[in-house]
Amino acid sequence: MRLIKPLSFAVLSALGISSVAADPLTVYGKVNVSGQMADEGEGSFTELKSNASRVGIEGDYKLTENLEAVYLLEWQVDVTDASDSDNLKSRNQYVGLKGEFGTVLVGRKDTVLKDLSKPVDLFNDYEADLKGLWKGENRMSDSVTYISPTISGFTGAITYIAEDEVNGTDAVSAALSFGDKKLKKTNLYAAIAIDSEVKGYDAQRAIVLAKFEEWTVGGILHHQEAVVDGKSENGFTLSTSYSFNDWKFKAQHQTLEDDSSTSIGADYKLGKNTKAFVWYTDRALDNSEDKNWLAVGMEHKF
Repeated sequence: MRLIKPLSFAVLSALGISSVAADPLTVYGKVNVSGQMADEGEGSFTELKSNASRVGIEGDYKLTENLEAVYLLEWQVDVTDASDSDNLKSRNQYVGLKGEFGTVLVGRKDTVLKDLSKPVDLFNDYEADLKGLWKGENRMSDSVTYISPTISGFTGAITYIAEDEVNGTDAVSAALSFGDKKLKKTNLYAAIAIDSEVKGYDAQRAIVLAKFEEWTVGGILHHQEAVVDGKSENGFTLSTSYSFNDWKFKAQHQTLEDDSSTSIGADYKLGKNTKAFVWYTDRALDNSEDKNWLAVGMEHKF
């Protein structure tokens, strides 16, 4: 849930931003904390994790009848870390224009391949996040993203990443999607996405997510290839969830060649913007020690 807060100026001051906004800002965020029992190959231990807790501000400003300026500034906050230097990290931060032609965003942003994969990743921001096994989960600086208008249910998007140095290489992430990835307007969402030389890898994904009353079922076919040595790897992800009263049960299985990650979990709705959760992830790795995590936690959005 996102609300316009009267305390926007106080939030900006706390984040070290001195500029004064002429228009109201939308302040949003979430705090997600879990207590975990972990075994990462060298014995078990307990820890507290701040699972991509964040705070952000966003807004838009009407320039003409058919043109708006849009902006977003988001930071990740580690509420379990005592180190001031690591407590605040940049996430998506951009400015852009929106009109009948679509939307253009300039700054730091998730690539379109990463963004369109999120609906299938039921354990996003936890240990079973897709980035645990796959390349392609990138948030890139020096990027320009274009998102087309939706025509007959189809939307195109492309992220261009500037080389930023003499010996660098420009990179591109592009996708074509169909339907609503939140499954609120349609019961089917599908996409094809590619990365070209993004952080040293080419990647391709075919993504699908469908809703059947209280069930959702999703899948991703994934291919990645290292630009330097041409090492090529394939994998897939299958996920499903079932909602029952205030409960949401979910499961997910991800592979990359002989490596795999299997997760089960449940969310319990405590309020409109608050939930408790429990999950277990087991990661079987071919060339290193297996890993597993058990977590219990709570999330509040504002």
